[in-house]
Parts: sequence; structure tokens; C-alpha cells
Amino acid sequence: MVRPIAFLVGLGFAGILLYSLVMGAIAYVAEPPQPTAEHEFHLHPKEVSFSTDGPFGKFDLQQLQRGFQVYKEVCAACHSLHHVAFRDLKDLGFTDPEVKAIAKTWATEVPSINPETGEPATRKATPADKFPAPYANEVAGRAANNNAFPPDLSLMTKARHDGGAYVYSLLTGYQANQPAELLKKFPDSKTGAGLHYNPYFANLNIAMPPPIVAEGQVSYADGTKPTVDQMSKDVAAFLIWTAEPKLQKRHEIGLAVIIFLLMATTLAYLSYRNIWAGIKH
Repeated sequence: MVRPIAFLVGLGFAGILLYSLVMGAIAYVAEPPQPTAEHEFHLHPKEVSFSTDGPFGKFDLQQLQRGFQVYKEVCAACHSLHHVAFRDLKDLGFTDPEVKAIAKTWATEVPSINPETGEPATRKATPADKFPAPYANEVAGRAANNNAFPPDLSLMTKARHDGGAYVYSLLTGYQANQPAELLKKFPDSKTGAGLHYNPYFANLNIAMPPPIVAEGQVSYADGTKPTVDQMSKDVAAFLIWTAEPKLQKRHEIGLAVIIFLLMATTLAYLSYRNIWAGIKH
């Protein structure tokens, strides 16, 4: 008796689901959703390549050092790197003395406790410290940025679709004016005060002003020409590293595993042929 009841219950649920799907389809056809400015004018990230692309991708340490310089001189004033420690910079090719120097000269001091009084204090950063936040808290961050809190960049390229390409496109995608077609079709979508039009941002209007605005905004020690395009690509590559610093190691391990599996498969097949060679079917 239980099975027929269970069958009827299941049949009832299936009927309800089918009815909901049919009614939803009818409603969609009768009154389709209205197009939005975001849907029509939001652009997919630009085509850009990084040295880490593909299963054999590797980090370009020189580019990562340039990207770190762009982050330090341009982005660090507003954006934090909560998940990165100064000592991690050794993976980019910096020496121990260079890492110590970078940590010591960092603009923001690290919160600490005075061992003698137990009172809150600050001190210069050490290689073991994480990159300190530029603001004491979210309230301070919003107050300094027209109520828009700058997000942490540690995992940005993992949190956004197309990762590094998204960051690169966003940095190079600012436009001084909205397209006339957009304003004609969606007059209510005009960029408001304190916002900036960027078709690579989800809702087209972003609170962050263009951070990289002119050639030579930073001076590269390796002689690379610091164009807006180059600086944007370098800092995007750096953020790919902060989000997945072991990416190159994973690629190397994956390649070794594939080679091992191919060899093991070949040996297994040869063993099979040898064992069954003299047996007739």
C-alpha cells in the first residue's frame, strides 16, 4: 500500500512542477522582461593574454614585480590585500633584505599592543605581517570614498568571471561620456554625481575614479614603458598571483601526474598483451 501512495505523491509533485513551468512560460511569452541598460550595454572583458594562461602557464616574475609596484603606488591607498603577507613577496623574486625594506617603509602602520602597558599601539610592519588595510574600518573607508567601500583585492581575480581579463578591462575601460544610444534608449540611466561610466562594470557606473590615467604614472626600474595598457596588464597579473600564488606549482604537478598516468597506462597495456599473448580466444 505504501508504494502506490508514494507513487501518487510523486506524481502530484511532478504535476505541480509541470504546471509551474507551463504557467511561467506563458507569463514570459505574454509579458517578457523589459531590457535594461546593464543587459544591453555591459561588455564582456577584452581579449588579453597572461603568462599563466593554459595548463603550462608560468608566472612572469618581472611582470609580477612591476604589478606589485603599480599596486603599491596606485592601488594601495584605497585597496587592501588581507590575505597576502610581506614575506610572500619572496615568491616574486624579492630578496629577504628587500622584503624587510618594503615592509618597513609601508605607509600604514600595523595595529599592535604595547607589551609594557597593554594599550593599543602601532608599529612598523615586519615580513611576517599581512599587508595592513588603508583604513581603520569600513566606516572610515566609506567616509573617504563617497560612501563606497573599496573592496579587498586579494582574491579579486578569483571572485570575478574572467579574472585577470576583468581587472585589465575595468582599468582600461573608463569612458568620459556615456554612449548617446544609451542615453537615448535609457534616459534614466545617466551617470550620477560621483560615479564614472565603465561598460565593463556590472551596472555600468562605478564609484572608483580611473586609477591609472596617464603614461608614466609609475617608473619601472626594468625599463619597460609604463603605458596605461602596460600598467593595467601588470597589476592584473599581480592580482592573479595574489589570488592563486601556487598556480604555477599546480600546473607543474598536474603535468607530472599526466605523464605518470600515460606511462602507467602504457605499461599496463604492454603487461596485458604479454600475459594474454599465448592464449587463444
